[in-house]
Amino acid sequence: MRVGVPREIKIHEYRVGLTPGAAREYVAAGHSVVIETNAGVGIGATDEAYRKAGAVIADTAAEIFATCDMIVKVKEPQPGEWTRLREGQILFTYLHLAPDPEQAKGLMASGCTAIAYETVTDAKGGLPLLAPMSEVAGRLSIEAAGAALKRSAGGRGILLGGVPGVAPARVVVIGGGVVGTHAARMAVGLGAEVTVLDRAIPRLRELDELFAGRIRTRFPTTEAIEQEVFAADAVIGAVLVPGASAPKLVTRQMLKSMQQGAVLVDVAIDQGGCFETSHPTTHADPTYQVDGIIHYCVANMPGAVPLTASHALNNATLPFGLALASKGVAAVAQNPHLRAGLNVHRGRVTNRAVAESLGLPCPPIEEPIAA
Repeated sequence: MRVGVPREIKIHEYRVGLTPGAAREYVAAGHSVVIETNAGVGIGATDEAYRKAGAVIADTAAEIFATCDMIVKVKEPQPGEWTRLREGQILFTYLHLAPDPEQAKGLMASGCTAIAYETVTDAKGGLPLLAPMSEVAGRLSIEAAGAALKRSAGGRGILLGGVPGVAPARVVVIGGGVVGTHAARMAVGLGAEVTVLDRAIPRLRELDELFAGRIRTRFPTTEAIEQEVFAADAVIGAVLVPGASAPKLVTRQMLKSMQQGAVLVDVAIDQGGCFETSHPTTHADPTYQVDGIIHYCVANMPGAVPLTASHALNNATLPFGLALASKGVAAVAQNPHLRAGLNVHRGRVTNRAVAESLGLPCPPIEEPIAA
């Protein structure tokens, strides 16, 4: 198969769909790899590094979209990209369609087969292609909170870990999954006082054992959320409903009872955000204030550390990508975990959670999935 990797064009996105090492694996498996010139510059990977891996360098993204059977990216296609997709072409990338009806319409109109990293599953029911970026984002969320809490940034002027004789910051993490766990780990490591809220009691038990009593855990009733958020210096929104829009757990009304200069970091912003007052921001302008509360809602947080993030992502996506390159769309029919990743096929949304979030029908695919 001819596999193409265009340069990412989303603002301040420096990751790349295939690293030179991953491209080499595709070539070794008998596939052709075409990389847009300078696609890897954000991770320090030169065109020459890709040539040494056996890839061909294309001058433009248009050439890649026009000639390749499968497109491998990192972020969701932008309007200028989804119009270049065509019927029968495979798109393998993060999509986050639930809060993005325009992209969904564009992919449906193209006739392509779009497989979303964030809904591919594994045998344990996990999300293996989302997990590495969730790990990165969870850790970065605490760095972002610490920076936004500085008085110069409009925050409360509190140090996350405090100092001897001065209390540390209170960090509340809503969601005890991969993002929440890594956020809690970073916050605890810095000496903050950490509370994690999650609806799964077994998960709360696991976190209690994992952190050996160094965090507090609570079941997220409305009362519990309010108590924790009102006392917090920083709140990390780490809620995930696979494929669907994130629930709004912190309302505009609640902001009025929070401490002035407190920080909300919405890691769920790719799925619409879990704070009512959230809207996407960029690395160039990452924060804004609502009612005196700092909001950090960067929609591609791992893009700030593209070297780490690209390699972590490629480690996870490589076996799935190779299966698609070897078998085409038939790999989706043969692999139930790739089937869970199928979001758009032959002009239809095929993931039920995504379809429900968009208000679209999701009839079963009666005919065999094939190219």
